[in-house]
Amino acid sequence: MSQAAYQRVTQRLSRIGALGEAAAVLHWDASTMMPRGGGEARGEQLAALAGLSHELFTAPEMAADLAQATAEGEWQAANLELIRRSHARSAALSTELVEAAARANSACEKVWRDAKARSDFAAVRPYLEEVLRLQRETAQALSAVTGLSAYDALMESYQRGVTAAEIEPIFDAYEVFLREALPRAEEIQAKRGTPIPLTGPFPVGKQRELCRSLSLRIGLEADHSRLDESLHPFCGGTPTDVRITTFYSEADPAKALLGVLHETGHALYERGLPESYARQPVGEAAGMAAHESQSLIVEMQASRSDAFLSFLGPQLQAAYGGDPAAYAVQNLAGLWRHVSRGFIRVDADELTYPAHVILRFRLERAMIEGRLAVADLPGAWAEGLNSLLGITPPDDARGCLQDIHWHDGGFGYFPSYTLGAMAAAQLMKAARAATPGLDAALAQGDMAPLLGWLRKKVHSQGSRLGFQDLLRAATGKPLDPQDFQQHLTARYLVEA
Repeated sequence: MSQAAYQRVTQRLSRIGALGEAAAVLHWDASTMMPRGGGEARGEQLAALAGLSHELFTAPEMAADLAQATAEGEWQAANLELIRRSHARSAALSTELVEAAARANSACEKVWRDAKARSDFAAVRPYLEEVLRLQRETAQALSAVTGLSAYDALMESYQRGVTAAEIEPIFDAYEVFLREALPRAEEIQAKRGTPIPLTGPFPVGKQRELCRSLSLRIGLEADHSRLDESLHPFCGGTPTDVRITTFYSEADPAKALLGVLHETGHALYERGLPESYARQPVGEAAGMAAHESQSLIVEMQASRSDAFLSFLGPQLQAAYGGDPAAYAVQNLAGLWRHVSRGFIRVDADELTYPAHVILRFRLERAMIEGRLAVADLPGAWAEGLNSLLGITPPDDARGCLQDIHWHDGGFGYFPSYTLGAMAAAQLMKAARAATPGLDAALAQGDMAPLLGWLRKKVHSQGSRLGFQDLLRAATGKPLDPQDFQQHLTARYLVEA
């Protein structure tokens, strides 16, 4: 056994990590700046990087060094375990399959953009069928080496250590909670009356300036980040070169502002990861559910709190003018914590948002398990949404075409959103208990106390701990959905 072998393994991982960072920037460029005609070539570029990374990781030399490598200390041991786990998964996939999936994902994602705009599911259907075929092939190969079900094997790519069997009862229980909570929240909301609308105007230039200044104010460094525009907001790039995007509506500044605060939460997590383990598995985020907890603790838990809204209102009034009463705390709360049964996931309030995730979890699991054909997806979507929220989408653009994830090969990702929302509530409860002045700081637009706690309890831990162990270490218990329900009850189900 050899520490020298461990060093060779980590050196190879650093090289693979650099390739991954290059791919991340290419993905960002494809969504923000690339001309339409560059799509085919970009697909080949991303496929080549995916193939090269796969070849480096599965080379005989890597396997030989992994067999001999020994770790020194807790972090090295965790890193080596993660590398071996990832290597077993990668070795189960041929380079041809990896490249084919990358090409199919890229081709489908480009067609999806136009299909969504035209609400034309038929146009993207054959591309999505190919993506699904390759994802099912990938899932079966991963299942064979991990002992997990096909769907769990895909889900582990985004959040390790959480299975569909664990998620299903959590989601079923939330559906029961929502059945009573939603009409009650709507009743209370109706009694409060209609909030005063923000009238604007809201020039994109002013929105961009305010979004950037708030992102920097809450902790993101200008030298390590960019803010750009894309069809679907996201956080990408690398830990030292974070790229966040949003889209602007001149009719509604909340879309961009709240989107930027959400993506800044992701970006702050990336910036807080342990630099000494950069480009190593243990130096990465603890999974996408953990990542969503960080975006949602900033956007939903902190930025939509009464305390932060008391700071934000005057900032908005100074930027856009208009009736000061519209920017009062309770009015902004009425606007930005409004509960409604909508068709679009990214526009959903935090009470109904989990219903959108539950729907996608059930549908994507059925597709991977062969119980749902792509051709039947629009109908199954409409039926499922009606069962959960009592509404039926009028077209596929507001139905199964609204999200990029499946069209880009992201099967198994969706559960992370609601697991992250639940974890965010649990973490915020613990942060408040540990930091008595937290809300007073938020009222001054100061997220430093919250960020400092998250840096210590979450960001600096990298992926040394799995999702449940990370929550245990930070809050004293594994994921507890009751904390989320208590948060929702306090915010939406208590009459003033």
